[in-house]
Amino acid sequence: MNSSAILASEQGFTRRRLLQLAAVSAAVGIIGYLGVRPRGRLKPVRHSQPMMGTIVNLVVCGEDEGSCRQGIEACIERMETLSMMMSTYVSDSPLSELNRFGSLNDAPQELVEVFKLAIELSELTDGAFDPTVLPLVGLFKEVRKTGKLPDQQKVKEILQVVDYRHIVVENDTTVKYSTPGVTATLDAVAKGYIVDRGIEVLQRLGFGNAFIEAGGDLMVVGYRYDGKPWKIGIRNPRSDDLKKMTTIEMSDRAIATSGDYMQYFTDDKKIHHIIDPRTGFSPVRTASSSIIAPTVAWADGLATAAMVLDPDQSIALLETLPDCEGYLIDKDMNRYQTKGFFS
Repeated sequence: MNSSAILASEQGFTRRRLLQLAAVSAAVGIIGYLGVRPRGRLKPVRHSQPMMGTIVNLVVCGEDEGSCRQGIEACIERMETLSMMMSTYVSDSPLSELNRFGSLNDAPQELVEVFKLAIELSELTDGAFDPTVLPLVGLFKEVRKTGKLPDQQKVKEILQVVDYRHIVVENDTTVKYSTPGVTATLDAVAKGYIVDRGIEVLQRLGFGNAFIEAGGDLMVVGYRYDGKPWKIGIRNPRSDDLKKMTTIEMSDRAIATSGDYMQYFTDDKKIHHIIDPRTGFSPVRTASSSIIAPTVAWADGLATAAMVLDPDQSIALLETLPDCEGYLIDKDMNRYQTKGFFS
């Protein structure tokens, strides 16, 4: 996921889940998701700060700057709490403890929710999305230091413990791994989940026109300060010219972008931070994927999965999911999109 995309079988259960999420979004719209177009010009209050290994950008539109800033403070506090909870870089976080000991009793409700969502995404994509790729990501990070690709045998050894089915959630209170050596990262879904929770805070406080973006995962609710829809830019994965981005207008929608140009370990971008959990190496066809979904968490996870799947597979899958759209660019700059992405 990337901050350049900023302001400027087993599928039945998950389809029902997405329908439920869409219904929830509509219900929540009473207090914000379906924001009321401003009658007059509002004041946009902006805030940016480092979080989750990226920069979080917020815009809250309201009549009073002081109230907007209080809302931003409450939103950031909630997001920072969740970020610390789900980080593998914080040694005493609940997720780090789970990875260290293989089991976590009395797990925070939010962590359980994200793990359950990660499992749903893994099942939906037949393992193209898999949070247990953490040891593979760590292995490929060494490429940046050494300039050498990992040993094939080492990759094969790690693949033995890469399988989302090793994650077990019991009684909504315990998360554990069924096989020794399994570790997980929630980076490909937690960031979106945390943005969703940040939006919830603003909604509860009565802010119906807002924008939160974290490394390309974003939600816009309501309208901009001038009553117009939010304009979102989608970067060309092979160009740094942000003035020539593809743009879409959005209101009350979530979108996430993932790409091989965001964290790459080799100059040709063939080795990057997204790993195909089935092969142990970076996927070879897709350069970027932008996904619209009912929540940022779903958009985040599906954008990662779409990088792993072939573009045609991704589009076919997205066409079956309610309120989900996709726009993909492959490494030859061919473009693929669902019917409703730009509508």
